[in-house]
Amino acid sequence: MSKDLSIIIVNYNTRDLLRDCLNSIFASRGDFTYEVIVVDNCSTDGSAEMVITEFPLVKTIRSDINGGYAYANNLGLREATGRYQMLLNPDTIVPPTALHDLITYMDAHPEAGVVGPKLVRPDGSLDLACRRSFPTPEVAFWRLTGLSRLFPKSRRFNRYNLGYLDPDEPAEVDSVVGACMMIRREALAGVGLMDEDFYAFGEDLDLCYRIKKDQGWKVLYYPAVVVTHYKGESMKQRSTEMIYHFYRSMWVFHRKHYAKNTCFVLNWLIALGIAGLAAVKLFLNALKPPSARRVGSA
Repeated sequence: MSKDLSIIIVNYNTRDLLRDCLNSIFASRGDFTYEVIVVDNCSTDGSAEMVITEFPLVKTIRSDINGGYAYANNLGLREATGRYQMLLNPDTIVPPTALHDLITYMDAHPEAGVVGPKLVRPDGSLDLACRRSFPTPEVAFWRLTGLSRLFPKSRRFNRYNLGYLDPDEPAEVDSVVGACMMIRREALAGVGLMDEDFYAFGEDLDLCYRIKKDQGWKVLYYPAVVVTHYKGESMKQRSTEMIYHFYRSMWVFHRKHYAKNTCFVLNWLIALGIAGLAAVKLFLNALKPPSARRVGSA
């Protein structure tokens, strides 16, 4: 029997955070039906066993391989029956009415293919990735050169993270973040599943690009719903590998959506720039103690 909402959570060695996330989901209030699908990406911390034991209503899928975030989400999406599908990270906490409110908002906006809430870090600061523009060559240049950080409110220099917009005002955007993203079933059916060429970053941008640019749906940011995002807890366990995938995803996105309309000289410069930034980041990360190593922010 189909549900109003299917929630897909991809987990890798975040057992305790996953437990808190699931408890927040099952504390939800509102008149709607939902299912929860946890895809475990070869965890070694007993995550899958915890879900099976403590949350018997959850459908647990144990992936035979750690094929990345897009690969694992696709395993869950293939099993989803909801008229809306939500991608949710295990390091999030959803308030009691969040799921109901997002469903209600989508129902009221039939033009929306995707909606994302406001995400905040545990200290209350905005998770900048929760609303973004597509990284065109110009947008990516301002971000990668650091000008977006120097001028965070600039409409020109910080188009990627939309720093000039009020974070408490709803807006149509290019992309929300896969850490908490609700997708209309018809929109997903029109573009297909996530592109598994993206291992751990960029797949949400790519999905929103295809839904918005290729199919004409709107992508909406809805800050009346606020979700807490601890962010990066599984990524920092393999920071070196994830830094590689972080920068690789930039090139994959550019190659897929912009390279054919960009002159070859600029394409080479973009590739060299991404490779150079990745090399610097890997070097600096190697100098840090393991507890201080991080990946970055998409």
